[in-house]
Amino acid sequence: MSDEKKTQIIENKPASPAQQGGDKRRGGGTGGARGPRRNNDREKPRDEFEQRILDVARVTRVMAGGKRMNFRTCVAIGDRKGKIGVGVGKGADVTMAVNKAVNRAKRDMITVAMVNETIPHEVFGHIGASRIIFKPAKKGKGVIAGGVARVILELAGVNNVTSKTLGGNNKLNNARCTIKALSGLRTKNTPATEKVVVTTEKE
Repeated sequence: MSDEKKTQIIENKPASPAQQGGDKRRGGGTGGARGPRRNNDREKPRDEFEQRILDVARVTRVMAGGKRMNFRTCVAIGDRKGKIGVGVGKGADVTMAVNKAVNRAKRDMITVAMVNETIPHEVFGHIGASRIIFKPAKKGKGVIAGGVARVILELAGVNNVTSKTLGGNNKLNNARCTIKALSGLRTKNTPATEKVVVTTEKE
């Protein structure tokens, strides 16, 4: 075979798959350029409610085969625009208990009546041995409260208020007492027939 025929056979030989892949990686030829990468770091939609854990307790139940240990959490959620809710949940671990508490809080949310970043009038609430009183405050006074009441007021968006917690120091009862007191606030635009029932049964 002459040298001219050998040259023609080599030139007409198709490229190997490895060579074709190399050309595509280098961007040569039609369709060789790689498309844009998928953005896997897309921002997840943020929840409109901010949540804070008020209390975490370890509870045990006596069963036939021994004791069963669970966790009980009290969580408050709010949008800082007047909506607030408190829920209690139990679970085998803290994460499960928090998720249950958040779902219950979203189901039992209330809207706090506010005027000029404070409450419209004085209000008093009590559940069991817990008692709490709220009074309006001037702009710039801030939130004068302690414990769970301060957290709930901040999540509700009340920026100026004066409060005093009386009676017991149980965080769960104080949180429920705070929600009951805030649900009693009324303005001129609030219907008189609107009522909010706060559950007090044992979780």
